[in-house]
Amino acid sequence: MAAWKSELFCTAFNKGQLPAPALPEIVFLGRSNVGKSTLINALLGRRIAKVSSKPGKTRSINFYGVDAGADKFFLVDLPGYGYAACGVQERRSWWRLIEDYFGQKRKISYAVHLIDFRHGPLAKDRELIEWLDGWEVPRLVVFTKGDKISPGKRRAQYNALLRAGIDSLLPPFVTCGVNDAEMQKLREGIIEALREMIRLDEVEAE
Repeated sequence: MAAWKSELFCTAFNKGQLPAPALPEIVFLGRSNVGKSTLINALLGRRIAKVSSKPGKTRSINFYGVDAGADKFFLVDLPGYGYAACGVQERRSWWRLIEDYFGQKRKISYAVHLIDFRHGPLAKDRELIEWLDGWEVPRLVVFTKGDKISPGKRRAQYNALLRAGIDSLLPPFVTCGVNDAEMQKLREGIIEALREMIRLDEVEAE
């Protein structure tokens, strides 16, 4: 698979700044400090998403236009959630923006739910899962920070998380920082899931 071409299409801080639906949208979301910006940069092969040492730095919805050859879509970067140091009013405004986004008639194909491999789904992750289920948004699970667990223990950790119950369009991916081979597998999985969701939408429309 050829490398993806990408660009920042727009940034939305409020409902009025959300772009009109145009391409299929793949939504990336996860708890604050899960490594979302780092993963997006590795996936797109460029420093396009701002990485900060301070959790919860993303306070807008960022739309990245992705050209994957035959497949074109928006990678939609949603603000991280569950960062306790933020004020209540600020967290409410973030969630209001996210609900405004999901409440529109958009072309959301599925969500990529990033989960810290060391801990598995925590309370805030389960809360998000229930919330996405309410919107009937399918999920592809990607574990981050796999490099924080020794190679000899990763398989056991992966199997333990699967036994605990993980709902994912494809078997969950494990990523370790910016490993190129893992990113290539993830790109292939993202496109596979995208094509399948588009196919299902076309079948339902017939």
